[in-house]
Amino acid sequence: MKRSQRLVSFDVFRTLGIDGVEAVKPEAMFAAHDALRRADWVLFPEEWQINLLVHVLGCRIFPSIASYRFGQDKVQFTRAMWLAAPEHMPATLILPATAESAARAVEELGFPMVVKEPRSSMGQGVFRIDGRAALFDLLPGLSVLYAQEYLAIGRDLRVVWIGDAVVGAYWRSGEGFHHNIARGADYDFSAVPESALALVTRIATALGINHAGFDLACVDGHWYVIEANVRFGNEGLRALGIDTAALISDWLEREDDRDRPMTA
Repeated sequence: MKRSQRLVSFDVFRTLGIDGVEAVKPEAMFAAHDALRRADWVLFPEEWQINLLVHVLGCRIFPSIASYRFGQDKVQFTRAMWLAAPEHMPATLILPATAESAARAVEELGFPMVVKEPRSSMGQGVFRIDGRAALFDLLPGLSVLYAQEYLAIGRDLRVVWIGDAVVGAYWRSGEGFHHNIARGADYDFSAVPESALALVTRIATALGINHAGFDLACVDGHWYVIEANVRFGNEGLRALGIDTAALISDWLEREDDRDRPMTA
């Protein structure tokens, strides 16, 4: 029998179906500090809450700090990949958003290239750049120049990791440059290579991620990890019949069992 857990959620939609959850709006956290101190787990806080919850109130949070750090900021994720698995990261430049940096990107990456805003999802803030004029037009609106080699692929692979395991994977394909389900892409659940799942297992474990959707591309038989998203869409998982709430609940329970001291 599962032990009753005291759970507080700041995202009611992502925790629907988890028993015993007390929902709190992020802006109400200060009035709810007693409930937060008593909670076994605090689920899906906003990024601005993390330091307060962990370092002031001593809360355990899900997803993990690493999931937020690497799953919300492409710059942080890329630098982590350069250490953990550099051979699986597309050629990427992280530079000041200056004309000199743009010229370097043209020289090293050529056209087409991909420019991304470091904090974006669902394909927003991701641009295919086909010429010098388009790159320099984009430059004034960027806080940093995150430029990446263009991978000529017709589809990508979304691999979802929850807790300590891959829970689902599917191909995404669509017309044009973006392959996001939120932008109308189709999904296909057939023939997902084990090598891709093993790569995600390796990376998520190395980085301490416990909740993310990883996007992968295969070029000439070699896998590249494009990015990770801590707040990924669940439509593909629903089509697979996967209950994310049950998976999260089971993982939280197993973590409690691991943390609970053994008794004679």
